[in-house]
Amino acid sequence: MFITPSGEEVFVIDGHTHFWDGSPANQLNIHGKQFIDCFYAYHTSLSPKDKLWPKEQFEKYSADQMYHDLFVDGPDDMAVVQSTYLTEFYKNGFNTIDRNAEMAKRYKDRFIVNGAFDPREGEKALEYIHYMKETFGIKGVKLYTAEWKGDSRGWKLTDPNAYRCFELCQKLGITNIHVHKGPTIIPLDKDAFDVHDVDHAATDFQGLNFIIEHCGLPRLDDFCWIAVQETNVYGGLAVALPFIHGRPRYFAEVISELLFWVGEDKILFGSDYAIWTPRWLVEKFWNFELPEDLKQEHGVDLTPQAKRKILGLNAARLYGVDVEAQKAKLAQQVHATAAE
Repeated sequence: MFITPSGEEVFVIDGHTHFWDGSPANQLNIHGKQFIDCFYAYHTSLSPKDKLWPKEQFEKYSADQMYHDLFVDGPDDMAVVQSTYLTEFYKNGFNTIDRNAEMAKRYKDRFIVNGAFDPREGEKALEYIHYMKETFGIKGVKLYTAEWKGDSRGWKLTDPNAYRCFELCQKLGITNIHVHKGPTIIPLDKDAFDVHDVDHAATDFQGLNFIIEHCGLPRLDDFCWIAVQETNVYGGLAVALPFIHGRPRYFAEVISELLFWVGEDKILFGSDYAIWTPRWLVEKFWNFELPEDLKQEHGVDLTPQAKRKILGLNAARLYGVDVEAQKAKLAQQVHATAAE
């Protein structure tokens, strides 16, 4: 739970976290090294100096450390842990649903586990969606349209096989489709993260919510023009939010554009753990004020109400989380631990 400087409680759902293994022992080839090295470069360039991790710790961390960073030292009440397989780069996958679900079992009521699928697998992709729903009861998936598979270096949300997967997700109640549409990661191709396929898919699948992670950066304008007309398109702040530290004016420009075009009801907080830890991000975000010129230009403000929605209430709505009931459950856990 995050407590504001004035003593108010703010319910936080971290919408974009990972439990990965990018260690040399799990790297299948040079591309596995390139990928985690690129993540680490984002970490070192955008984090406060006192929040930097050693490379070995960053490559592979324990479940206990993740729990501590999110929920003990960190202000999160819940976290969505995303699955990203990258089996072309990592022997056992980068962070699979099985590994994520095993961790989530240890920490009751804390994690929402999302799956992943690759539509290029055809019928196997459909079978796998059934498996994830039946086994883990997922409500969402994370998609990497630039992920490599054999000779293919990406796919589009509008591909026929992707549409078959979306039809099944809609039928099974897997309604939250998180899509990485942000900065590229070596060796993936930048153009494979283009946002234009979001427009078509969101129009055709009104029963699904498309949460566009990293809000399309560096394609913010394109994303905003899509999201303003598609009522089921949301923006995830992961990657955008860390600029609040090193380039606060740039962050102010990004968030003011999102507030103007997308609106405070369709923006979600995400730390992108373990690239960044959530405490400093949440603290800086809560204390952040839009510059007066941007308030006037865009006619928006980052109010406490907007911050509460972005930090947790919007994600709670998408995932059907009863905030008051969840707070009561977590309070019982704290009391039980204290009693022990």
